[in-house]
Amino acid sequence: MKTRIAAAALAAVAALSGCSVSTPAPAETTQAAASPAVRPSDDSTPRASASGSVAQGAGAKEACELFNKLFADYAAVSPTDAKGYEDVYLKAQDAKDTVSGDLEGLFASLSLLAIDHSAAAESGSTPAQESKDAVRDAVFANSGTCTAEGVTLRL
Repeated sequence: MKTRIAAAALAAVAALSGCSVSTPAPAETTQAAASPAVRPSDDSTPRASASGSVAQGAGAKEACELFNKLFADYAAVSPTDAKGYEDVYLKAQDAKDTVSGDLEGLFASLSLLAIDHSAAAESGSTPAQESKDAVRDAVFANSGTCTAEGVTLRL
């Protein structure tokens, strides 16, 4: 079990290190999302893009609201409940797969923190400061996107 948790934590760290926190990334995502809509000959592409990524249009608002909900769920878990943190980890991983661009970092960092806290709960310690910092950094990186959608990210 601990090996699986450690492997998941390493995978989350790898995912976080690949996340862009620069401003140009959302612009590239927007341009890529706009190009399928311009092509009227391929009707399936715009629907696939819109359903496959929560990070577009109203989907960004949904992603930001979901992050707030998942973080509240994380905060509500008892400090000794490893299973509760694993549940948050799984939900954050599922959410990460539905977004693109910088918003992916929100869920990747939360999943890292949750799995780190799960391992810490089993040993009676606390999660690493780096895990907490990763969530903070992801919130700062996405605060502009979420604020533009009318959602304030909460820690």
